Amino acid sequence: MPLQRAAIAPRAVQSYTARMKLARITLLALAFMASTAALAQWQWIDKSGRKVFSDQPPPADVPDSKIIKRAGSRPAEPAPEPVAAAASKASAASTPKVSGKDKELEEKKKQVAAAEAEKKKAQEEEAAKAAADRCDRAKRAKATIDSGIRLSTTNAKGEREFLDDNARAAEVKRAEATIARDCKAS
Repeated sequence: MPLQRAAIAPRAVQSYTARMKLARITLLALAFMASTAALAQWQWIDKSGRKVFSDQPPPADVPDSKIIKRAGSRPAEPAPEPVAAAASKASAASTPKVSGKDKELEEKKKQVAAAEAEKKKAQEEEAAKAAADRCDRAKRAKATIDSGIRLSTTNAKGEREFLDDNARAAEVKRAEATIARDCKAS
């Protein structure tokens, strides 16, 4: 009996090994087909001149001449051009082309520059208005100090204190400095 079992065992092993090889090959084939399906892509150039990659076909408004690659096919190779067409294309390539995108970009740049200039002008007007207000206050303060009336301030305790000659001179200097700084145009 042991001989019969030994004779049957190698056939079962061979059969099992053959089935496993077939299963591996089948899985590899399925994986390869799935990967090629995943690589199926479309390539085309859109209206703004950008290259678009997608797994979906391009919109209907894209002409066939702008489609670079179709799903499941290789990229289209350009047909050889006649010598005259190649020469005219070379001369056209040497001249700079301005596309619609460049015009849009320039327009946006102009709008941004105009907005910045307007903002800067508003800030300058506001600064001029504040300087004129400080100038007016300084002139009124100096006129009050020069009038000779008694001036008082309130200290930290809330008590009223009259200005002596030194404090009055310091206030005159402060008012004159403000006038010199803010009343340049007046």
